[in-house]
Amino acid sequence: MLIVLPSIAREIAVLAPGFRALSVSVSTSRIVSPGLGKQALDDACQYIGSGGPAWADAHLSAWADVFREFGAKPQRTGSSADALRKRALKAGSLPSIDPVVDLYNAVSLKYAIPVGGENFEAYVGMPRLLIADGTEEFDTIKDGVPTRESPEHGEVVWRDDVGVTCRRWNWRQGVRTRLTANAKQMWFVLESLPEMPINSLNEAGDALIDGLRLLMPDAAIDSRLIGADIQ
Repeated sequence: MLIVLPSIAREIAVLAPGFRALSVSVSTSRIVSPGLGKQALDDACQYIGSGGPAWADAHLSAWADVFREFGAKPQRTGSSADALRKRALKAGSLPSIDPVVDLYNAVSLKYAIPVGGENFEAYVGMPRLLIADGTEEFDTIKDGVPTRESPEHGEVVWRDDVGVTCRRWNWRQGVRTRLTANAKQMWFVLESLPEMPINSLNEAGDALIDGLRLLMPDAAIDSRLIGADIQ
């Protein structure tokens, strides 16, 4: 199978000491249980409505602090986990998108962790987490129209050889690599700070992998821990 091998710039360890993530590569197979993702999403919304993990607020607050460190305003452009949690708590539920997206959103909600899902077939080269110089290109939709923009100088971004795939660390995903259930090669990244216990990070990864195996029993899956200070 194709294994995604992300790289993380050393500057990230200075900005966010103790940052670590799980990188999950998936060579997909036919989806046999399409309703599983929506059920997981509904269960996660119910779980956080009753409180969620004890460390959730501390973890999301730590992400807000890191965003401030590189110049983002978390009240407007915060982490994906914080935005998803606020939507779910306000509405009491979240709409279904597709089985795979529903599943990784469920993991993000339940474990208060940013989870990115990418169509790796659309990548050119391997993912890299680094600090932008401001000249990179990012494809997005603005007012319903496809457009290109650049990140701010000093902004943390994920990118490949073509351009930025996710702005402000995990705030907004680009259009080019957006994931759907039809993708043949998928890549997921579960991003945590020290306020999230490492055993909980591993549990989140297991929850995603277990869900993917139920969705796609014949999929090939690889998971590994990554970080700027992890060799």
